[in-house]
Amino acid sequence: MANDMNEQMCDLAQPTPLPAVTVPAMAYVPYQQFSNIYTPEQGFDNGTIFPELNKPFYGRRGEPR
Repeated sequence: MANDMNEQMCDLAQPTPLPAVTVPAMAYVPYQQFSNIYTPEQGFDNGTIFPELNKPFYGRRGEPR
């Protein structure tokens, strides 16, 4: 049974945001789904090359300065 669960959780052919088998009361972080990336210059300016991770901090109620 443990081998079956490892095969389901480690299937990298079709990654999904969450593992195929989840356990109740456990915290999960979704797998990152790679799509587009920023250019090196944009990545340097934004602090990440992944647009999905670009979450600017404005400091007050989400309002730009």
